[in-house]
Amino acid sequence: MSIKQISVFLENKPGQLKKMTGVLAEHQIDMRALSLAETKDFGIARLVVDDAYEAVNVLKDANFVANLTKVLAVAVPDEPGGLDTLLSLFAEAGVNIEYMYAFIGGKDVKHAYMIFRVADTKAAEIRLASKGLKILTQDDIAQI
Repeated sequence: MSIKQISVFLENKPGQLKKMTGVLAEHQIDMRALSLAETKDFGIARLVVDDAYEAVNVLKDANFVANLTKVLAVAVPDEPGGLDTLLSLFAEAGVNIEYMYAFIGGKDVKHAYMIFRVADTKAAEIRLASKGLKILTQDDIAQI
């Protein structure tokens, strides 16, 4: 039930992010979510795309250092307190969040989507499902 996130290591200098997005655009890969973290010398772009396997392959072919990571994707009601309610379920299930980021879009304007990186994805899926939470699949992401 988890999805694949692509982590791409980028040298921290002008134009590097553009080179990466250019490769994705050239191959008609649609980004759903993007998070960028940086240090002095390099950055890490974290992406959720419609076709993770194709994206990581074309990025590697273009000499980017890229890898796939399992993450959880969850629809959140786009209303005040929506994220707070969702985080309550994580806390009740004893799931620690390493990092998270959000995106909106698609046909369902009543929801935003959260991407969560947790230490043990499979265990988190089981615990969160027991709380009634639906974890999105890669197919769900491709259709958003």
